[in-house]
Amino acid sequence: MAAAGEAEIPNKRIILKDYVTGSPKEDDMVLTSCTSKSKVPEGSKAVLVKNLYLSCDPYMRALMSKPIPQSYANSYVPGSAIIGYGVGKVVDSGHPDFKAGDLVWGLTGWEEFSLISMPQQLIKIKDTDVPLSYYTGILGMPGLTAYVGFHEICSPKKGETVYVSAASGAVGQLVGQFAKLMGCYVVGSAGSKEKVDLLKNKFGFDDAFNYKEEHDLNAALKRCFPEGIDIYFENVGGSMLDAVLLNMKVHGRIAVCGLMSQYNLTQQEGVHNLFCVVTKRIRMQGFLEPDHEHKYPQFLELIIQYIREGKITYVEDVAEGLESAPSALIGLFSGRNVGKQVVLVARE
Repeated sequence: MAAAGEAEIPNKRIILKDYVTGSPKEDDMVLTSCTSKSKVPEGSKAVLVKNLYLSCDPYMRALMSKPIPQSYANSYVPGSAIIGYGVGKVVDSGHPDFKAGDLVWGLTGWEEFSLISMPQQLIKIKDTDVPLSYYTGILGMPGLTAYVGFHEICSPKKGETVYVSAASGAVGQLVGQFAKLMGCYVVGSAGSKEKVDLLKNKFGFDDAFNYKEEHDLNAALKRCFPEGIDIYFENVGGSMLDAVLLNMKVHGRIAVCGLMSQYNLTQQEGVHNLFCVVTKRIRMQGFLEPDHEHKYPQFLELIIQYIREGKITYVEDVAEGLESAPSALIGLFSGRNVGKQVVLVARE
């Protein structure tokens, strides 16, 4: 193990300057230079990881705000490195389950090297015949989110109608493909012609529309679902949720994964059509991926097989260099990314 005064290595990290109100800006995050120990502390069970890929996810916006009692995760600490999901290579380990050279994914810092004090949260990567970056998306937290949200929360049946908002994103593109594999009729919405084409031609959605070009979301949904929606996978909230409620079938199900349209608002929008939940006996349930982490092994086995058999595909938007991470994260909220947003920090 490391001895006192041992060598240090140069490191760079992205820190949060201060808590954010309203829409975050790139300069709310700062690239700083520092040094890190080249070995874990003697007697520690920590793991030192070289970060290869970092994940940009919408939930990270909530962690940039001041702590609130009802939050499901701790806010970032101003002046400290941002935390998120990533893929890394173990440089040094004091933990018996990890050794130098192991590839892992899990929560890490937005930095070149991270000392992870709770490595039991890391998952060792065994399947390396797929891109490592996939462990920030289809094979990681977003993938399990899509799987659990659709199969467990929505209780789908063959032939049902499924609507997915933010459908070209990290989670939405998978939900749509899971629904097609179930034999459902699937429609998605996205914010550009390019993304709509992706949904129909790459991911196999039955139909898709650009919500930015629709003056009446209620009319758009009636056009796509003349007999109503059985399942709605909710990523957006606001006016979209209001329109969906009017178009749900009796005994429809809504899985609330996220409310992306509300994250940057200082005063969140109200939902006016909630009475439909009563009259149509709709089941609307929020969920969090960490509650279902025990399902990851069975999910991984299934999804790896789907990928190998060509039954499912995945699109990534890769930004290169740690310095590009703030811009990549901010771009999520204007829909700049096409597919899962990933930051390439270093190559193996």
